[in-house]
This record gives sequence, C-alpha cells and structure tokens, in this order.
Amino acid sequence: MNKYEIMFIVKPDVEEETRNALIENFKNILTNGEGTVDNVNEWGLRDFAYEIQDYKKGYYVVIDTTTTPANISEFERISRINANVIRHMTLRKSK
Repeated sequence: MNKYEIMFIVKPDVEEETRNALIENFKNILTNGEGTVDNVNEWGLRDFAYEIQDYKKGYYVVIDTTTTPANISEFERISRINANVIRHMTLRKSK
C-alpha cells in the first residue's frame, strides 16, 4: 500500500448532488479492499490559466489516500471515462 495525492477537476456546470455522488464514487473505488481515504479537500470553483474543453473554470477536489496500485488504476480508468471530469492527476508520495 502506498500513499497518493489525487487531484481532479469537475466541470463547473455539474449540479452539487451529482458532484458529491461522483466524489463518493471515487472514494469507494479508492477504499476498495484495504485502502483508506485520509483527507478530502474540496477547493471549489477556480479559474483556469487557459481554456480546457471550452471551460474557463472548474471545481477542484484533492484526495489524500493510502491504497493499492490496482485501486489507483481503476480510479484513473473511471475518471478518463467520466464525462464530468475535465482533468485528473495522481501523485505517489515518497515514503
């Protein structure tokens, strides 16, 4: 099990309950099996430095987690498929 920091950006026009359901879904994926979610930090709506997919703003979410590489792979697969996620980035924290 490794520690990771995950940031993803949700489209700004997504309703709050849909966004909360998306965050809960990602938390469930990361805690599948032995994983834990240590912290969820919702930064909120922020301006982009440049347009991404015709959007000038996005809703930023940062998750600190301790989980397996398989759970990270599943998170990345789902976030690529999900139309409400503009971008995502996963960083493995050093030990």
